[in-house]
Amino acid sequence: MLKGVKVIELIDKSDERGSFAELFRQDWGEAEEDRIKQINRSISYPGKIRAWHRHLRGQVDYIFCLKGDLKVCIYDDRIDSESKGQLDEIIIRDKIMEIIRIPGFYWHGTKCIGNEPCIVMYFVTKLYDYKNPDEERRPGDDPRIIDPRTGKKYEW
Repeated sequence: MLKGVKVIELIDKSDERGSFAELFRQDWGEAEEDRIKQINRSISYPGKIRAWHRHLRGQVDYIFCLKGDLKVCIYDDRIDSESKGQLDEIIIRDKIMEIIRIPGFYWHGTKCIGNEPCIVMYFVTKLYDYKNPDEERRPGDDPRIIDPRTGKKYEW
């Protein structure tokens, strides 16, 4: 796993009334330094890719899948990094209570891999600046994102 990326298993407490789960706590390891500033929801249709993007001003993203099956990919292309060329693939589902922490300097993206739309909630540590967004983008089929298993362009 890339440094700073973390899959946090959430605890779903269920009883006859329903269920309850904490989606974020400030006392979870690296989260102690993360201050959530904004919470967003997105819906992705089956087979659709939302990639690639990164945030170079210190944003950290926490991604949680409310509904569906989602592939989350994280790629490090930083020249001075020990993990240069590493790519992590993580599958999260509404049936498995997990949240993924992604330091924003990594390229990251998602693909809805199920037969139904994915509803995703993500918590971020920086407010979105409409006039000067902290978001660098690349297309989902960018040939600069290399699958370390094949040495070729990453195929979602």
